[in-house]
Amino acid sequence: MAKMITGMNEDYSKWYIDIVTNAELADYSPVKGCMVIRPNGYALWENIQRILDGMFKETGHRNAYFPLLIPESFMRREAEHVEGFAPECAVVTHGGGKKLEENLYIRPTSETIIWSMYSKWINSYRDLPLLINQWANVLRWEMRTRLFLRTTEFLWQEGHTAHAEAGEAEEEAVRMIDIYREFCEKYLALPVLKGKKTDKEKFAGAVHTYTIEAMMQDRKALQAGTSHNLGQNFARAFNVTFLDRNGERKLVWATSWGVSTRLIGALIMAHSDDNGLVVPPKIAHIDCVIIPIWKKEEDRVKVLEFSSNLYSELKNRKVNAVYDDADQYKPGWKFAQYEMLGVPLRIEIGPREVEQEKVVIVRRDNREKTACSLDRVHEAILEISERMQRELYEKAKNMMESNTSETDNLQGLENNMEKGGFFKINWCGKKSCEDYFQDRMKATIRLIDSECTTRRCIVCGDPSSHTVIVSRSY
Repeated sequence: MAKMITGMNEDYSKWYIDIVTNAELADYSPVKGCMVIRPNGYALWENIQRILDGMFKETGHRNAYFPLLIPESFMRREAEHVEGFAPECAVVTHGGGKKLEENLYIRPTSETIIWSMYSKWINSYRDLPLLINQWANVLRWEMRTRLFLRTTEFLWQEGHTAHAEAGEAEEEAVRMIDIYREFCEKYLALPVLKGKKTDKEKFAGAVHTYTIEAMMQDRKALQAGTSHNLGQNFARAFNVTFLDRNGERKLVWATSWGVSTRLIGALIMAHSDDNGLVVPPKIAHIDCVIIPIWKKEEDRVKVLEFSSNLYSELKNRKVNAVYDDADQYKPGWKFAQYEMLGVPLRIEIGPREVEQEKVVIVRRDNREKTACSLDRVHEAILEISERMQRELYEKAKNMMESNTSETDNLQGLENNMEKGGFFKINWCGKKSCEDYFQDRMKATIRLIDSECTTRRCIVCGDPSSHTVIVSRSY
């Protein structure tokens, strides 16, 4: 199976696509730019959804669902928002065999339709805060697509909240980006940097945008999640007001935030290798695979019986195990197959293991083998999985840290950008200097790391206002 994957160092883009397709995560749709998420890929999304949904509900958010179609007049109420999304929008002009009286946009995001409803639901300070999330699909007419990373249609969640005070909205925006960071680091074993986007890179219609940025194995950045403080822009556009405790009518304050199936792409590119997919145990939909091994026919029955009994025991203990007793494939083929699919642990059972009442557990990521007695297999699975989860995170974090550098030399930055990595530099805040990175290096400011007033901008030499992270990205 490993021969089906192009080497990571040979062609990173093809390596990525080879893993997506050969691990049966997704396939190309007949509709250009769209993807079909296959059961293996959707199982990952279900786990992402389940865990995040629980985290959202713990912080008081509730799920709802809003229409896919948005009236054109709604999109035009917030000028900055519609300008930002106009090139990506798909528009429905006919329905039921007739031209529509008003064009309908297929949602690129749901702020406008949601805030039109909030104008009906919010009347008093008693209605606030309103904390709603929806799991949905959106459509953005992308010119260059790549499975999971950027597709015309994708799945995501989008939270939309309304607050009585500006400070509450800011706290919410920060709280949610921190939830995303915790999820990525704890479950995806994906270290991230957190910061604000520049005005050029922020969400259309936001006062400011918070982001988490991850580094992939080719040392490019991937935006893994965003949270937006929308101020009162959408409340003003849709006249969403409330009576405060003093009887004064005021505009509400808003946030929105979201992550998408792009997280599956991040998982793939952060951890996988030339043998296939590597999935952190906490997000995997299969915990382990049991593979019986025999050569002589007289060993077959006892190996299969031993393996079957272990499988039943693990299932009873809520371990998501697969038992592969198919005899049309040799064990070596199965090893390669389940490595391709990214199953975290492999349990090997042969005649010797049966005789000694033990098993051999093999980690997917580094092929480390552990022999353990039958009576502690469950305990060993938990211990090895926890160690694998921790070490995947540490490996990714070490990679990110070793490829993050600080420089005040512009020529050096240009020379090193081709190698990839995160570059911490000083920036004056001017758009012309920000454009320089894109025009000369095909790079962008990924986030504002901190304020800085004691140094000089790396581009123009004027006093610096911020320290920022610059990188090439997906």
